[in-house]
Amino acid sequence: QDYYGKELQKSEDLKTNACITSARPLPKMVRDALEHIHEEVVARYYGCGLVIPECLSSCRILDLGSGSGRDCYVLSQLVGEQGHVTGIDMTQGQVEVAKKHIAYHMDKFGYRKPNVEFFHGYMEKLGDVGLADESYDIIVSNCVINLAPDKRAVLQEAFRVLKPGGEMYFSDIYASQCLSEPIRKHRVLWGECLAGALYWRDLYSIAEEVGFSAPRLVTASPITIGNKELEAIVGDCRFVSATFRLFKVPAGSRAGPAQAIYNGGIVGHERELVFDANFSFKEGEVVDVDAEMAAILQSSRFAEEFLIRAGGANTAALQGCC
Repeated sequence: QDYYGKELQKSEDLKTNACITSARPLPKMVRDALEHIHEEVVARYYGCGLVIPECLSSCRILDLGSGSGRDCYVLSQLVGEQGHVTGIDMTQGQVEVAKKHIAYHMDKFGYRKPNVEFFHGYMEKLGDVGLADESYDIIVSNCVINLAPDKRAVLQEAFRVLKPGGEMYFSDIYASQCLSEPIRKHRVLWGECLAGALYWRDLYSIAEEVGFSAPRLVTASPITIGNKELEAIVGDCRFVSATFRLFKVPAGSRAGPAQAIYNGGIVGHERELVFDANFSFKEGEVVDVDAEMAAILQSSRFAEEFLIRAGGANTAALQGCC
């Protein structure tokens, strides 16, 4: 908390590119939404790119590690006045910055009442700030789960507050191996999101144990350190910034492989929806999907955007990011 609240005053103070890696190219409507964000909120933001999934109208979204609120205020515009965005962050100073600009943004967006709220708290203990079971459609998180000592508790809480069919869409830092004690206890490497990085294979086992579908890799980018002292401590361990999708698929919804046809109805993705690193759906095109993908499309907010019919090849999803 001291590192983010005191040593880091602006994005330029970061010593690695771990927290400024882009997730993937931003649609025009997201770039336009960024133009409306207060300059202090942008300056005090330390996330890795912008983590924004598709199909957001009227959704209830929770941002874990919302920091100064930049992503929340972008999402506020994308969900519309009928949607809602909650941000939670462990750093009091960051939460205060986010709260300070609520009225500014609601006026800027032309909303009659706020559709955002911010809490000071911990993503491992969402119940402490009153977040109820099955209360959100989507959870986003941007380069902060690595800062939580108990990653399993974070995913367990995320699973709890998501509605059936809900999604956790998040970027984070992953390591090519389990980290040594000197790395895990290094103050700067921790603050720069590297010391708390999860060994990428552990994400798959934890997600399965919690109840999520298998993680679906969206993008992955190598991280460069550019600091000889830190590079010496890290040694031959390699890091990536990766974006994954996890879905809370209702029990019994996996019927088998199928064919999916996208209707082109998602704003900003009318011609093609790039769902993850393995599946891309062009409007009107028949795509063979595995049983899990078929269940995800049918049980989530994407259900109205696809025609799903039985059959298709049993396509196995690729795994891994490092």
